[in-house]
Amino acid sequence: MSYLAQDRAQPDELTQKSKLSTEWEFAEIWVDPYLSPPYILMLVKEQSGKFSIQNPAESYRIIFTGDTYEEAQMWLLEDEYERITGRFCQPE
Repeated sequence: MSYLAQDRAQPDELTQKSKLSTEWEFAEIWVDPYLSPPYILMLVKEQSGKFSIQNPAESYRIIFTGDTYEEAQMWLLEDEYERITGRFCQPE
């Protein structure tokens, strides 16, 4: 069992990139309303132009990356996630 705890304590490369990457343009909150409590993911547009889906419950682990908003949006819609109205922009 101790080997499981060791693996969990070491962040993977995507988690490290997510923590280091603070340059983003906007973020949207998406929710799976069919779960109780609802499961939340974030769609983030990075300043590099890429779009990522991040899981805030797992230290903002990146679970999907796409070149366009539509790609990321379709990934969420395929699993029946719904966007929460509004968009968060990085403070200037």
